Amino acid sequence: MATVTLKGNKINTSGTLPKNGEKAPDFKLTATDLSTKTLSDFVGQNIILNVFPSVDTGTCAQSVRTFNKKASKLENTKVLCISHDLPFAQARFCGAEGIENVISLSDYKTGDFGKSYGLNFIDGPLEALHSRCIIIIDENGIIKYTEQVSEIVDEPNYESALNALVKEGSNA
Repeated sequence: MATVTLKGNKINTSGTLPKNGEKAPDFKLTATDLSTKTLSDFVGQNIILNVFPSVDTGTCAQSVRTFNKKASKLENTKVLCISHDLPFAQARFCGAEGIENVISLSDYKTGDFGKSYGLNFIDGPLEALHSRCIIIIDENGIIKYTEQVSEIVDEPNYESALNALVKEGSNA
C-alpha cells in the first residue's frame, strides 16, 4: 500500500506500483471506440502510461495536453491516458481539446488495471479512482520508470519520465 495526499489529506492506494525491471502486468481496457485494448496490442513499442483520477479535473486534463504535445515527437512510442472516466467522456474531452497524439483508455468496466498496478484509491473522497502515476514500459514489456505523484493535485514530472524513455531508446 502507498500513501499519497489530496490537498494535504492522506489517501491510501491498493498496493504499490510495479518495480523497474519487472514485466508489466497485462491489462484489458476500453478505448473511446469501445474496443478492448490489451498490453499485447502495443508490443514492440515504448509505452507511456499516463494514469489519473479523471480527465474532468484541471491537473488531469493538463497531463493529457502535455503528453499529447511532448511525447508525440518520440519515435516508436505510444501514450496511453488511463482513467475510470467513461470512454464517451474521454472522447468528448479529446475532441474538444484537439488531442490526437494519445490513446485514451478506460478502466470503468472492472477496475482490474488499477488493482493489478496497485494504484486504486482504497479510501478518501476519490475512493476507487486511480492515483496519478506515470509508468514507462519498454518495447519488450518491461517497466523502466514509475512515478506516483505524492500530492494528487500536482502534475507529474514530465521531464524525468521522458528522459527515462529517451535514455532507454539510446541504449537500444
